[in-house]
Amino acid sequence: MFAAARLRVGVDVRGRSVVRDLHEEPPLLLRQVPDRSGAVAVHLVAGAAGPIGGDQLSLDVEVEAGATVRVRGIGASVALPGRGGESSRTAVRVHVDSGGRLDWLPEPLVAAAGCAHVSHAQITLGADAVLTWREELVCGRYGEKSGAATVSMSVDHAGRALLRQNLSVGPGADGWTGPAVLGGALATGSLLLVDAAVAATPPAVLGTAVRVPLATGPAVLVTATAADAHALRELLTPERWPPPPVRTSG
Repeated sequence: MFAAARLRVGVDVRGRSVVRDLHEEPPLLLRQVPDRSGAVAVHLVAGAAGPIGGDQLSLDVEVEAGATVRVRGIGASVALPGRGGESSRTAVRVHVDSGGRLDWLPEPLVAAAGCAHVSHAQITLGADAVLTWREELVCGRYGEKSGAATVSMSVDHAGRALLRQNLSVGPGADGWTGPAVLGGALATGSLLLVDAAVAATPPAVLGTAVRVPLATGPAVLVTATAADAHALRELLTPERWPPPPVRTSG
């Protein structure tokens, strides 16, 4: 299956965030829901099972200056094996103009036994763009072994490389269960916060999660491992990692 979806959000003459373009193709369904804050709120809804081996899915998101978008998910995405052993692929391309904001907080990706899935996010941000981006990966459904999955992300901020990361789990991924990678954990993920408010945020550790500032932008990255999806979500909730208070003299 080949499917592509896109979302573009701008502002109207009153400064309110509005959808300028929305296109969807099953199984990539986008549903706009009310949001009291004035942001555009969209839920990702799976129109079919999967992704299944052989599927090629893509989503493009553009946030114009002054606009705010909140993306959530309805249910986890479960990567499943195809009949011929083909890989499935998901590509997400995002651009946030300077002055725009995107909160990307979907549900986890589950690498079901036998799957072969590749997911990549390519993100470009303007100088004053604000981003909250969470990715979560669960290695197998309950009681089964993990399928093969590779999850990667490329982020550029104000024309400079901000983050490059890549993780492979399951068959063919050497050492992924060892202490240098997941250490036996069945769920892992990251939370990227890009905002001038976090520029002075120091490193911190919370259980099996660690927060580190990034060198080339006003950003921090939280990475975590956990025994299951519920415990992982507790560690990767943005409210658990607030920016430090502003110091005042006197």
